[in-house]
Amino acid sequence: MAERRAFAQKISRTVAAEVRKQISGQYSGSPQLLKNLNIVGNISHHTTVPLTEAVDPVDLEDYLITHPLAVDSGPLRDLIEFPPDDIEVVYSPRDCRTLVSAVPEESEMDPHVRDCIRSYTEDWAIVIRKYHKLGTGFNPNTLDKQKERQKGLPKQVFESDEAPDGNNYQDDQDDLKRRSMSIDDTPRGSWACSIFDLKNSLPDALLPNLLDRTPNEEIDRQNDDQRKSNRHKELFALHPSPDEEEPIERLSVPDVPKEHFGQRLLVKCLSLKFEIEIEPIFASLALYDVKEKKKISENFYFDLNSEQMKGLLRPHVPPAAITTLARSAIFSITYPSQDVFLVIKLEKVLQQGDIGECAEPYMIFKEADATKNKEKLEKLKSQADQFCQRLGKYRMPFAWTAIHLMNIVSSAGSLERDSTEVEISTGERKGSWSERRNSSIVGRRSLERTTSGDDACNLTSFRPATLTVTNFFKQEGDRLSDEDLYKFLADMRRPSSVLRRLRPITAQLKIDISPAPENPHYCLTPELLQVKLYPDSRVRPTREILEFPARDVYVPNTTYRNLLYIYPQSLNFANRQGSARNITVKVQFMYGEDPSNAMPVIFGKSSCSEFSKEAYTAVVYHNRSPDFHEEIKVKLPATLTDHHHLLFTFYHVSCQQKQNTPLETPVGYTWIPMLQNGRLKTGQFCLPVSLEKPPQAYSVLSPEVPLPGMKWVDNHKGVFNVEVVAVSSIHTQDPYLDKFFALVNALDEHMFPVRIGDMRIMENNLENELKSSISALNSSQLEPVVRFLHLLLDKLILLVVRPPVIAGQIVNLGQASFEAMASIINRLHKNLEGNHDQHGRNSLLASYIHYVFRLPNTYPNSSSPGPGGLGGSVHYATMARSAVRPASLNLNRSRSLSNSNPDISGTPTSPDDEVRSIIGSKAVDRSCNRMSSHTETSSFLQTLTGRLPTKKLFHEELALQWVVCSGSVRESALQQAWFFFELMVKSMVHHLYFNDKLDAPRKSRFPERFMDDIAALVSTIASDIVSRFQKDTEMVERLNTSLAFFLNDLLSVMDRGFVFSLIKSCYKQVSSKLYSLPNPSILVSLRLDFLRIICSHEHYVTLNLPCSLLTPPASPSPSVSSATSQSSGFSTNVQDQKIANMFELSVPFRQQHYLAGLVLTELAVILDPDAEGLFGLHKKVINMVHNLLSSHDSDPRYSDPQIKARVAMLYLPLIGIIMETVPQLYDFTETHNQRGRPICIATDDHESESGSMISQTVAMAIAGTSVPQLTRPGSFLLTSTSGRQHTTFSAESSRSLLICLLWVLKNADETVLQKWFTDLSVLQLNRLLDLLYLCVSCFEYKGKKVFERMNSLTFKKSKDMRAKLEEAILGSIGARQEMVRRSRGQLERSPSGSAFGSQENLRWRKDMTHWRQNTEKLDKSRAEIEHEALIDGNLATEANLIILDTLEIVVQTVSVTESKESILGGVLKVLLHSMACNQSAVYLQHCFATQRALVSKFPELLFEEETEQCADLCLRLLRHCSSSISTIRSHASASLYLLMRQNFEIGNNFARVKMQVTMSLSSLVGTSQNFNEEFLRRSLKTILTYAEEDLELRETTFPDQVQDLVFNLHMILSDTVKMKEHQEDPEMLIDLMYRIAKGYQTSPDLRLTWLQNMAGKHSERSNHAEAAQCLVHSAALVAEYLSMLEDRKYLPVGCVTFQNISSNVLEESAVSDDVVSPDEEGICSGKYFTESGLVGLLEQAAASFSMAGMYEAVNEVYKVLIPIHEANRDAKKLSTIHGKLQEAFSKIVHQSTGWEVGNVLVS
Repeated sequence: MAERRAFAQKISRTVAAEVRKQISGQYSGSPQLLKNLNIVGNISHHTTVPLTEAVDPVDLEDYLITHPLAVDSGPLRDLIEFPPDDIEVVYSPRDCRTLVSAVPEESEMDPHVRDCIRSYTEDWAIVIRKYHKLGTGFNPNTLDKQKERQKGLPKQVFESDEAPDGNNYQDDQDDLKRRSMSIDDTPRGSWACSIFDLKNSLPDALLPNLLDRTPNEEIDRQNDDQRKSNRHKELFALHPSPDEEEPIERLSVPDVPKEHFGQRLLVKCLSLKFEIEIEPIFASLALYDVKEKKKISENFYFDLNSEQMKGLLRPHVPPAAITTLARSAIFSITYPSQDVFLVIKLEKVLQQGDIGECAEPYMIFKEADATKNKEKLEKLKSQADQFCQRLGKYRMPFAWTAIHLMNIVSSAGSLERDSTEVEISTGERKGSWSERRNSSIVGRRSLERTTSGDDACNLTSFRPATLTVTNFFKQEGDRLSDEDLYKFLADMRRPSSVLRRLRPITAQLKIDISPAPENPHYCLTPELLQVKLYPDSRVRPTREILEFPARDVYVPNTTYRNLLYIYPQSLNFANRQGSARNITVKVQFMYGEDPSNAMPVIFGKSSCSEFSKEAYTAVVYHNRSPDFHEEIKVKLPATLTDHHHLLFTFYHVSCQQKQNTPLETPVGYTWIPMLQNGRLKTGQFCLPVSLEKPPQAYSVLSPEVPLPGMKWVDNHKGVFNVEVVAVSSIHTQDPYLDKFFALVNALDEHMFPVRIGDMRIMENNLENELKSSISALNSSQLEPVVRFLHLLLDKLILLVVRPPVIAGQIVNLGQASFEAMASIINRLHKNLEGNHDQHGRNSLLASYIHYVFRLPNTYPNSSSPGPGGLGGSVHYATMARSAVRPASLNLNRSRSLSNSNPDISGTPTSPDDEVRSIIGSKAVDRSCNRMSSHTETSSFLQTLTGRLPTKKLFHEELALQWVVCSGSVRESALQQAWFFFELMVKSMVHHLYFNDKLDAPRKSRFPERFMDDIAALVSTIASDIVSRFQKDTEMVERLNTSLAFFLNDLLSVMDRGFVFSLIKSCYKQVSSKLYSLPNPSILVSLRLDFLRIICSHEHYVTLNLPCSLLTPPASPSPSVSSATSQSSGFSTNVQDQKIANMFELSVPFRQQHYLAGLVLTELAVILDPDAEGLFGLHKKVINMVHNLLSSHDSDPRYSDPQIKARVAMLYLPLIGIIMETVPQLYDFTETHNQRGRPICIATDDHESESGSMISQTVAMAIAGTSVPQLTRPGSFLLTSTSGRQHTTFSAESSRSLLICLLWVLKNADETVLQKWFTDLSVLQLNRLLDLLYLCVSCFEYKGKKVFERMNSLTFKKSKDMRAKLEEAILGSIGARQEMVRRSRGQLERSPSGSAFGSQENLRWRKDMTHWRQNTEKLDKSRAEIEHEALIDGNLATEANLIILDTLEIVVQTVSVTESKESILGGVLKVLLHSMACNQSAVYLQHCFATQRALVSKFPELLFEEETEQCADLCLRLLRHCSSSISTIRSHASASLYLLMRQNFEIGNNFARVKMQVTMSLSSLVGTSQNFNEEFLRRSLKTILTYAEEDLELRETTFPDQVQDLVFNLHMILSDTVKMKEHQEDPEMLIDLMYRIAKGYQTSPDLRLTWLQNMAGKHSERSNHAEAAQCLVHSAALVAEYLSMLEDRKYLPVGCVTFQNISSNVLEESAVSDDVVSPDEEGICSGKYFTESGLVGLLEQAAASFSMAGMYEAVNEVYKVLIPIHEANRDAKKLSTIHGKLQEAFSKIVHQSTGWEVGNVLVS
């Protein structure tokens, strides 16, 4: 591609038609690209590298050593090198929720428990990049922080905002009139009156020293100082950042691992009252999920009995612990659903009789009848008293009820509510919850407090409700099981519930349900630990109730929890001989077989002791096969032995008091050993029951084993069903995990043989078992893997770092561990999709790396035994080798074993040398400092004889394993590359930290071999990206970002030159692939992401060597000049180097400013109009640059202007690149035609443009003289201009580019800019000026009214069609964006978010961020609109001031070189354009100052060359003279006065200015809607005052001439005021205009102006025929004067030519005596008095006739036009005309009523 373009460049293919098109602002071959493509010979003496390839980077570390900066300290110094505290390793204590941390009470623990506890209590090991938040990912201009940074902005005053509204404005006007002139009392145009009024007006303040003769340099300096004071420092704080998804380079810090809670619900039990109060009642609460058929919380026991009732039980109940007195509880629900019920169960003291009998009194007695039934009640009370005395320790089931939780939540609010209504009535409060349930699946969604689709079902934000439950159902003795309960609950939801038919027990239970507060006080965990903020231990606590989630929850354990729940379910004693009817089960947790060995570990229920040694189940009266509904909660000891077991003793309780009958009779025994083969035994059991006490040593066997001589119920069949459930962060309850941990711990403890399951593993078999247990980890359940994730990964890493010694051999497990890690990580990734961030990083793994992972043996602050403090569990790879050991084992296979220690050089000669070299002097000094370890067994230390374990470095081993792996392992590592990359980086940092190398020179930090591995790894991964990006899009996007983040991290720790070379190698692979691709955009898009992430490094500026000079890099002998120039200040450097190199993407620039070079190269290549298939990336690449600059702008490190200039130096080539794109930029000037400003687009279909001055604007564009020609000329580089229209950038992209340009211009060093401007050709400077012209329009202030209007219409920007088109073509949606959206649940958004993130128009300003889209209220508040207008005003002011600064530099360039005056016209054009736009008072003052300076320096410019501009300037000045803001008027009148004065000084009269001002005034008065003559009168008075005070010219005719002019102007003003009165009467208005035009008969220019105004007014009212006639008159007038000026045969001879169209045209003939000769200065110099002006008028006339339907007239007009075009051979125009004629004639043919031509043509 490059060659073709180069070749095309040499041929000049300009043809005649092109030449005609080259009007003033023309562009030809683009100079920047020429240089880029290395055609120009004098570029530089370096070898050239095309932009599409990466250059060799400078060796950064060497460069910094060889080019020391002279500055010792200060801000510049910090630009040179990273700060010393850049990276910190911090050990931060983890937050503990509870007052004391949860750890087991035992001091002796087995290794596994010890590891778990350590894993739950050790500090977080965090690597902090201290300045990371200053990288672009956290750019405050993109976050919501931008608002804060905009505080304190000054309010800019704009005339457009000041313009008053209709009514009151009119009153003021009338008032002014009454005050100023009695227009009706004086004859029209009475001179005396007019002068009288003028003399009585008040002038505005005069500018001091305006008339002094100050040298130009001095004026410039003063202007400069004033312009530079009080400027806004940060441009980007005023500019809303471009719409993007989450910025790709932002890596959020993962959440701290913490205990999982679902949505939390606070339930307070207030009171429980029955109709009769005769005995204590005990209550419990629990949650059940009907659909899952699962109890989803443990029981909460509460006691609401009165003290009197409690007193009945005193003999049986020990004093109550405060922890058992809780009446409120916090439930956690991870999966809230429509199926959750809160079940309340009541029990009472056991008494004789079945449940029905016992409940009867509660159902029949009413509280109201208490006196009537007094005796009966007394009897009942005394019975109850007896039972409490005798059976007080036993319970019986009594009653239950349930509350449908979601009904409460969704209709919470009404305070008192009948319970039956709450749960039984269905229908009205259902909501469609069940369908929405999936939105909160925790496995898939993130584990934040999952909120579900709809607020109604959200437990975190409903209104608290107090419920009164009035009906309880009595328990059925034979329906106590959970199965029965689920049937009842399901039935409750049906309208015809069976339960309705049952007779209820009436009672009143009041409970409060509300969302739990964030940090409630007085809370106890399920283990009864006090949660923080527990001010007083005597206060009644709230209990946290443990959740049993309905489905798996994937959260790693972070606290010690070790609980066991025992659920006796049923017993079948039907076949047991003997009496056993009132059966209770006593449950005990035993540590031995003696009855005294019961442990006090069973949690108490309510109003009892905290722990007890036994628990009894409730008794069902006279039932030999009872069901139970008990839950017995046990605190498991941390370390279990084979003797720990659960003992169940079955008793028959005799309810009646009989002689000689004991209260309880044991009727059976059974037990469950807690450990089986070393694993906790849990699950569902159906146990046989023995009739007699178990024999000795029973506890190690299971009751299923037939023990000799024992009697069993029912022949040893299973008769007792019980379930045992553990909730433990110690026991994995997964056989594979258990086996792995057991083997690793056996190695640690060095205890063989190991017993695992039924196997005994001997030491010689250990290696195979270990390897197979590692690979079997794949088969384990995901839930336990996630719960023990931290410990599991720690152990795998330990095996890599310290290979174990088994049977005297070192066993290398690196590969096995690496594979296991890869597969575990992939399992997590696949199964926990909702947990990923936008880069596909699983949050659990990211948290592990960030907080948990550390190098083994780097636990801080523990003692350091062992030689040199490098201990550790030292039986790892001891090097106690005998002398006769085979040499092959001498560990010199450094590659395969990768015994990577940088301090070992070469092959060690003997083990002892090796040990010595490892310990080295360093390790010994630091023995107690950072290296530390576990404790070891002393006996083993002695066998060690002071030798050391091998210690591999994890990052080296990891890199090696990754490089050598292949096949599926490599694939799974690639899938989750980010994980290994981040592990590696953290390992590297820790290694440097523990070896005190964080300050070491970067080149010596890591060994060569490791660097080679990294290079190989990066290279293979890059080739994967390049080869697979089309097949595995999603995977490659993840891989690409992971690799970029890795390199970004490496820049902080490694040799940076080396990292640059890695970046280059990636680039190289991409470039070579790009050549062969038909559609490169996807790959280039990936490369942009890659680059953007690398450039988001917080020290990006430093990495670019901003202080370096572009000397030829690394010349073999350092030249003296470069060494000396280094120390001198900036100014000399500039001369020393070729200035162009700084502004072009030259090889030296790209080498030394390496990353900036890559960024700008990408920009240049993608924006190049020839770049095929890349235009969809415009937005993306522009956003990258915008984001970088915006980030530098807000960076506190670069706030000093001197430093900002250094930063801006890195972006100087940006100016050239943007100059290249001028033809492609969005044309912001187009919008101006609505306001009667020059429009700069010359297309054929603009004739029907509406506007207040139609003719002028369009004709100007057509005439094309003084209008900036941004008319998209085809760049001469293009081989074909077809398809060109698509590459125009969208408005947003163009705006972003232009703001970047302004930033560089604002912050770059002015002397450098000036030098460069001096080198530029006139063409290039003109192009720069065109850019500035565009900037003026782009950042024009919109005005408050526009903001209000936009707000009322809609607040979304209208979608730019071109952007849509790009999307349609590029379609391919990026997997990353897709993922981001998925994780935000945003898939409903249109699929147009292609891989290039082009969601261009989601908001008008930043406060409409994507993810708040739905909640954003549509209407903005008044304050927001004010704020937006304030920002926009400040942005407009600052942008225009930067443009003004730049124009000043350009003007200086001209003054210095004394050539290139031709560009001054361009400067003036930009100035005038900026005056025409909506500007603030602040800007206008500076603008007028600059304009005055310009005119005083180059007076001949205006009065001789750019006469057109003179006219424009007069118009602009007059326009501002009528401003409502006095400062603007002061400056404008000063400028206007000086203009006259200078014109006078050149030729003793100022006819030109007089003429132009008079014309301007008439034009202004005729068109301006809100023109106020009072303000203008003041300015005229100010000008008079200047003339009177001007001592220098007092003796000349000047003051008189000024006075004449001012009076004349005032006269016209008065004339025109008359028109104002008839504003509402269009006929009268036009008539007045006609009269005024007639009055200007002698002044062709003014007459033309008024004819134009009339045409404009007519076309506004769609009187096209009348407008056309005005235009014909205008054309005739022009023709008259043209024929006097030049004699061209093809031009019309004068107005005679037009009489066919209208006979009235003859009025325009210039025959009267007072006709001014067109040769005289200042006459007929307007742009219309040219051939092209005439053509423009005629074309418009034809268009108006055509709209009016007067097709015959169209023909007549074209008769005049055709000869002109024929003379010019303009075939294109001729074809258009003939086309239009054909249309006109065919319309005539189709007119059914044959009109008479004549009737129409009379005007």
